[in-house]
Amino acid sequence: MTDVRRVFFVSDRTGITTETLGHSLLTQFSVRTEQATIPFVDSAERAQAALRRITAASVEDDHSPIVFSTIIDPEVLTVLRESERIVLFDFFDTFIGPLERELEVPSNHVIGRSHGIVDDTTYDVRIDAMNFALHHDDGATHRHYNGADVILMGVSRSGKTPASLYLALQFGVYAANYPLTDDDLVATRLPRALAPHRGKLFGLTIDPDRLHQIRSERRPHSRYAELRQCEYEVARAEAMLRREGIPYLDITTMSIEEISSTVIHQHGLVRRV
Repeated sequence: MTDVRRVFFVSDRTGITTETLGHSLLTQFSVRTEQATIPFVDSAERAQAALRRITAASVEDDHSPIVFSTIIDPEVLTVLRESERIVLFDFFDTFIGPLERELEVPSNHVIGRSHGIVDDTTYDVRIDAMNFALHHDDGATHRHYNGADVILMGVSRSGKTPASLYLALQFGVYAANYPLTDDDLVATRLPRALAPHRGKLFGLTIDPDRLHQIRSERRPHSRYAELRQCEYEVARAEAMLRREGIPYLDITTMSIEEISSTVIHQHGLVRRV
């Protein structure tokens, strides 16, 4: 027997929406969970197979498995609904009915609409923004900074690259990122490449102990990963940001999603997606 609750995210598409909604709810509870996603459950047969997998995994548990679902097809959903061996939370059933009544129109019941390519223009924007982020990652080139919506700056391993990529893919934001080097940190002014784009700059900083941990996993026993070096770089970077009046964010305990949303909000960026 185990105190860990088994949680399954079951979807007729990729499961991204189901995971996002389910995770948001689970964060409100201090309960240990073991989670799994079962995507592409788009037929009664696949629903039966998913149900067998769920019940088999939970056969020795004290509690019934929790299942979050965003399945659209009523026939497929019925397979899960009629099982007495799971606790089912169906997001669409919870919200679609009330929305239909309020909007006074029936829903389309289209599978995969939330993450499919509904608008070619939007898709192209995301790809262009992603290419921009990749080409301007880690200060690789400064030539097209004029086209950036935001330029993230900070010491190495302070979350600049994942935040840039997430801003691009999720929101269509053109984000570049620039790593502050030892030479930059010794100087008393903004790096030459950044100075003309002051209005686009946004700093990311991190607790030195956390930075030491991250760098030690990447390059153990190196000067780059030493705690003293991390403390020095963070202190110098924050001093530069304060001196230059550049807004910045401590990302130590933040997820990539939280970092990106905060940058958008504080910097007043336009979401193209």
